Amino acid sequence: MLPFYLKGLGLGAGLIMAIGSQNAHVLRMGLRRHHVGLTVLACIVCEALLISAGVAGMGRLIEGQPLLLLLARWGGAAFLTWYGLRAWRSALSDHTLNADAKPTVLSARQALLSVLAVTLLNPHVYLDTVMLLGAIGGQQPGQGKWWFALGAVSTAIVWFCALGYGARLLSPLFAKPRAWRILDGAVGVIMLVLAVSLLVL
Repeated sequence: MLPFYLKGLGLGAGLIMAIGSQNAHVLRMGLRRHHVGLTVLACIVCEALLISAGVAGMGRLIEGQPLLLLLARWGGAAFLTWYGLRAWRSALSDHTLNADAKPTVLSARQALLSVLAVTLLNPHVYLDTVMLLGAIGGQQPGQGKWWFALGAVSTAIVWFCALGYGARLLSPLFAKPRAWRILDGAVGVIMLVLAVSLLVL
């Protein structure tokens, strides 16, 4: 079961580390120390539910369907390749995180609604979790799909906790474009390696 878990862990890491509105929001809330626990928990619960739904639904859909399996494999590889190239393109641009944007203090309800909006109104979250992770996870035999899902969810737990609670330590670093370039470059490598692994394994 460990190979399935590690596969989910690796693929989940490549997807979740990509710079986007959700990560920027968690990092900003962590830097400002505003409802960090609530923000992190909401992100983890959303990721866990979406990944589980994707693995469960796609697993049933493609079971016994060789054509769908083939399409999921090639579609997943194409998406990962596009994602990796996009990360590399982002690595060549100058961008920083402005932690001081929107300095108004939010209530717990406002903080929850804002993180849910950033997470659930972003179409990429469904591509990443329900479609991509769901399709790949659904291909794993037997209980392997759930070990894959557990690996992907484990990545979400570690990442959002580290991002939210470690943000204060990272604030000087991520004010510099070079830090984002390094992160984007690493994400690009991970995604392209995973794309190749889908086609050769």
